[in-house]
Amino acid sequence: MVMAPFVLVHVGLIVYAVRSGLTAQALLARTQGSTGWIAFYGLFVVAVAIHVPIGVRNVLVEWTRLPRGAASVVSALFGMLLLLLGLRAVAAVGGLMS
Repeated sequence: MVMAPFVLVHVGLIVYAVRSGLTAQALLARTQGSTGWIAFYGLFVVAVAIHVPIGVRNVLVEWTRLPRGAASVVSALFGMLLLLLGLRAVAAVGGLMS
């Protein structure tokens, strides 16, 4: 339930941008420095970084026969990587990185 609003808004924005013919430069001009979009996508990244490792752990246990503990470690590391890369992208798109 937490992910659904984020996904709907994100997909809606993608459809709007594509149909409007917006370029990457135009999108960046609209988002840089916007605390609302930085907060929205920052929370979206956190939600994804929590949600995805849970599913990855279950897939690893079922498909690779890894013990649950090992699968938990691998999926937690993957979640941390997603969090790091996602927050870095949010910072860059939001104009927080120079």
